[in-house]
Amino acid sequence: MTELALKGDHQRAVEALRRSYEAIPAGTPVRLAKKTSNLFRWRDPSAAPGLDVSGFDRVLSVDADERTAQVQGMTTYEDLVDATLPHGLMPTVVPQLKTITLGGAVTGLGIESTSFRDGLPHEGVLELEMLTGDGRIVTATRDNEHADLFYGFPNSYGTLGYSLRLKIELRPVRPYVRLRHLRFGDAAELAKAMGEITESGVYEGETVDFVDGTVFGPDEQYITLGFFADDAPYTSDYTGQGIYYRSIQERSVDFLTVRDYIWRWDTDWFWCSGAFGVQNPTVRRLWPDKYKRSDVYRKMVAYDRRYQLLARVERWRGLRPREDVIQDIEVPVERLPEFLEFFHGKVGMSPIWLCPLRAKEQWPLYPLEVGRPYVNVGFWGTVRLPPGQIPEYHNRLIERQVAKLDGHKSLYSTAFYSRDEFWRYYDGETYRRLKGEYDPGERLLDLYDKCVRGR
Repeated sequence: MTELALKGDHQRAVEALRRSYEAIPAGTPVRLAKKTSNLFRWRDPSAAPGLDVSGFDRVLSVDADERTAQVQGMTTYEDLVDATLPHGLMPTVVPQLKTITLGGAVTGLGIESTSFRDGLPHEGVLELEMLTGDGRIVTATRDNEHADLFYGFPNSYGTLGYSLRLKIELRPVRPYVRLRHLRFGDAAELAKAMGEITESGVYEGETVDFVDGTVFGPDEQYITLGFFADDAPYTSDYTGQGIYYRSIQERSVDFLTVRDYIWRWDTDWFWCSGAFGVQNPTVRRLWPDKYKRSDVYRKMVAYDRRYQLLARVERWRGLRPREDVIQDIEVPVERLPEFLEFFHGKVGMSPIWLCPLRAKEQWPLYPLEVGRPYVNVGFWGTVRLPPGQIPEYHNRLIERQVAKLDGHKSLYSTAFYSRDEFWRYYDGETYRRLKGEYDPGERLLDLYDKCVRGR
């Protein structure tokens, strides 16, 4: 389909969506009807019809000369990467999981191993077309009359409006990525090295293209550096029998195609496929490769969550209940050793993912200090509750520790802040002003109600 035809389809989809939105009765909850989700804030199924956004899942154009793309908001990064790689380009930041949507990563934040240089996905957005809470279609940029909405949209989680089309920056790529896995026995040494690489963008005189890290325990932690390459002596395959995160412990150098590097974490949902037995060699051979995907595992978790199958088995066995500890947090790089010491002692879950980042601009609803090196710490699993403790015991401990270390917590999962705490951390004053301007009738949920109260 030609670019002109795609843009015509987009305009028709915009008008149809506007009419659908206007037809929803006042006071009726508005939710998106989406096939996939990467959120871990569970809520009961709603009987209210979802807003159909199925017409907003395509890449409208790629301008290789300008290094930009026009992309609809519900487009998955899997489809976006497939459209840009043939041009030798990729988005500035590609979150780790294939079915994360561009609009979702911008309104709900995302991160990956280019974030040490390029910040978060929303920092690569040049133009944002939105359906606002009051039913308008507006286009926001850094310097037009809707600039306040442009800067306030990240971390608003669809409570100010929905992205329909985004113009984004692209970065040039090369065919292969050479990896170096650097082992550290001490968290302070790792944090120092990660901070220096984040600041300089260089390691041993070589420009670094990607940086992340993996912690297997207090004495075994790695920084993984990626360097673009035009050729490779071999390429590893972690889409079938091979398991990427295990290779970090086994190899000091590795080579992947650029596409396999971008999706290196998706096949095993980092390491969480182990909960389904998919890392067992026999099970892995029998499990079709096309179902070794994060969205498949997430659906399985959602099914278990709904019917409480594993919890029932554990209660029958007389075991204490387990708490879901599924979070991503950011702390300043110099505070990382303190957080890891706390986490090893109080939570005790591994592996742990590390990803350095620096915000390039001020984004009020997720107010990281501009230019300051932070490290995202990701941990996803379950922990047995100590006797007599409340169900949210570990998550509440983590929230308090993150605040103590001058950090922030992503809101894609459970949160337990009081209303006053929440708005202190996520700039309630700016949010209320934007809400009053773009959703004065409060047709969309309030951010606190959605992310903490689970409405």
